[in-house]
Amino acid sequence: MAWYTDDFLKALPKTDLHVHLDGSLRLQTLIDLAHQKRVSLPSYTLEGLNELVFKPHYKNLEEYLQGFAYTTAVMQDFESLERVAYELALDNAAEGVKYLEVRFAPQLHMSSTLDFGQVMEAVDKGLRRGKSEINQNLDPQDPEFEFGIIVCAMRYFNQHFSEYYRDFTRAHRFSTEKEVIRYASLELAKAAVTLSKTSNIQLVAFDLAGSEYGYPASAHEDSYDLIHKSFLKKTVHAGEAYGAESIFQAVTDLHADRIGHGLHLFDESSVKSPQVTNKETYIRGLVDYIADRRTTLEVCLTSNLQTVPAIRGSIQNHSLGRMLENNLSITLCTDNRLVSHTTVTDELKLALDTFAIGPKELRNIIVYGFKRSFYFHPYPEKRKWVRKVIDMYDRVAKEHDVRS
Repeated sequence: MAWYTDDFLKALPKTDLHVHLDGSLRLQTLIDLAHQKRVSLPSYTLEGLNELVFKPHYKNLEEYLQGFAYTTAVMQDFESLERVAYELALDNAAEGVKYLEVRFAPQLHMSSTLDFGQVMEAVDKGLRRGKSEINQNLDPQDPEFEFGIIVCAMRYFNQHFSEYYRDFTRAHRFSTEKEVIRYASLELAKAAVTLSKTSNIQLVAFDLAGSEYGYPASAHEDSYDLIHKSFLKKTVHAGEAYGAESIFQAVTDLHADRIGHGLHLFDESSVKSPQVTNKETYIRGLVDYIADRRTTLEVCLTSNLQTVPAIRGSIQNHSLGRMLENNLSITLCTDNRLVSHTTVTDELKLALDTFAIGPKELRNIIVYGFKRSFYFHPYPEKRKWVRKVIDMYDRVAKEHDVRS
């Protein structure tokens, strides 16, 4: 018999540090907005969309990503972005999430009628409205619901991704593909830094998303140098579709504070560089490096299970087990609540059902999420807030007769 219950997991204070805005809409909202914006969908019913697009299982990553064409299509105006962000805050709070870091690529939503500042304002306004409602009837001894926004640069894009990318590509028609990608990334970094200095929008970090293979992190060094020197935080999608070398680039070239996924960290077969003469030693050094610096891995079990052939149907093969054995700092995240049909509570349950995680280990995982968050407010406030989180966790554990 399990030492935990579903009620206990739901009652715990939780974080989601890796959740994509455009992958986490309410399905009914997608249908509503598609009607309003005259966006064509394969179906206009919940059942139809779950059968045709947002499936329980996907053949591959390409099929998994197809749904984003529909979600981003309905998120091309201020009101829609605000609504999606607002509902995401409420959905998280309903399952006990106390801190949410929403990430998305603003350049997928920018156009001649919606600039970077307006896109960011819309998302911030929706999350802020949700936060206000959530905290209205808060128990004074409990931590407030808080949020941060992470902007994503893209490892790869083309002119069909959005109106902004179309115009940007045309404006740089004499540049190579990789040069255009680097320029767009740096432009986003400059916009993020400027916004962080001139507004109260809760922009907390910079991310790099998209296809790893063939699109190395090195193309984004200028962007991350600027972010690093401007005191914004850094996370990088790495080790999801490629291996340890991608994670190495993220922590050495891009100064990453956290790693998105990190799934293939221990996979020797994915190390391709001829300069690496001993793969086992290389990976051991990398693991020790990120362990010592508490570089947190944002683990997304369900998403990986759906998109990675090596672990599909056998979550026991996920590297989370080895991450835990090596005492790495990890936090469990949803990635995409709609596309993966999951919640933070579901992710916790999946991990606990599969791996050797006891009460003490779970407490550490939950607390890491809050401690390694990119909290928007000053550090003294963060310390007080985390203390409230820990106190709440211990109260909930006591109420459910769980002892660390």
